[in-house]
Amino acid sequence: MEFFVSWILVNLLPFLVILTILVFVHELGHFLIARRNGVKVTTFSIGFGPELLGWTDRHQTRWRFSLIPLGGYVKMLGDADPSSGRADESLQLDEQEKSHTLHNKTPLQRMAVAFAGPAANILFTIVALSLTIMVKGMPHLAPVIAKVEPGMLADQSGIVEGDTIHKVNQKSVKDFYTLRRIIQESVGKDIELEIERNGEILHKKISLYQMDPTTQEKKPIKRLGIMPPAPIYISHNPFMAIVHGICISWDLTLETFQSLYGLITGKHSSHELGGILSIGEMAAQSTKSGLTSVIWLMALLSINLALINLLPIPVLDGGHILLCAIEMIRGKPLSAKAQEYIFLLGFLIVGSVMLFATWNDLLRYKVFHIFKSWF
Repeated sequence: MEFFVSWILVNLLPFLVILTILVFVHELGHFLIARRNGVKVTTFSIGFGPELLGWTDRHQTRWRFSLIPLGGYVKMLGDADPSSGRADESLQLDEQEKSHTLHNKTPLQRMAVAFAGPAANILFTIVALSLTIMVKGMPHLAPVIAKVEPGMLADQSGIVEGDTIHKVNQKSVKDFYTLRRIIQESVGKDIELEIERNGEILHKKISLYQMDPTTQEKKPIKRLGIMPPAPIYISHNPFMAIVHGICISWDLTLETFQSLYGLITGKHSSHELGGILSIGEMAAQSTKSGLTSVIWLMALLSINLALINLLPIPVLDGGHILLCAIEMIRGKPLSAKAQEYIFLLGFLIVGSVMLFATWNDLLRYKVFHIFKSWF
């Protein structure tokens, strides 16, 4: 049992702190733009379920921390539920009160409120990275092999610690990030590495796949099994720090889109999908590495939170934007019954994905075996 408590403190607590910050930023975006458009916000909650503590401000918004700290929401006047999917028809509101509900606003105003949450996360990423680069510097990972994992493809191919990768398929490699990206793009193909070892230039051909002896099909290999050296931080002035912050945010956005596209098209296995335990482990590792690592992880998760919420799935912000767009095209909103079914479908989709990701985590970390050993 002591080990169980220790695991919570080491893995779960850092994750909850990071998640709380990112959820607050996301919901604050919704809150500010809603207020800007004359919408009354009745509840700003970090977490779900019963309230643990809270206060009411002068605008009659209840700010609260709730029991289940896995997300949050802003509930607006006239909403039937925290997702703002439909209006509560049972409420008896006068004309003045109706003018302060989200559902009484124009489609463009509602789209702005929905988009504000993801936009806040994207802005947070840019600001956090820019400030970190300004204060700490821009991390540079030289394309040098600091460690080779025994038995992995790199080890089998004769790559050793201290090797410097200059080119992959005649493409120059300026840092370890570039090396990693080129390798990811070349999965399932043959690559040629130009390596410098003790002042000598070597060329190695490596196949990022394995032939199935039965079917003669290529089984992609996604990892070489190499580790980068410790980062070197390069200082930049404020202007260049902001430029780098924007560029890195854009790169993270593209990588997230590529990952989502890979999952949807089947290019990436659905078993790669991770849930709370996977993110918790990442949070724990970044915490051990220091504040800079925590900020970089927060930037990655913030971009992921923004882009996932922009998917056109009901209950997510992208679903709200899509319904507003449909309303603008039709000239009138969908019926209340149709919206109810659409949002129910959205809950089922999101809930199923979360359950599947959690199941992957339970199998990945052998949680059932660990629980048996604890109890």
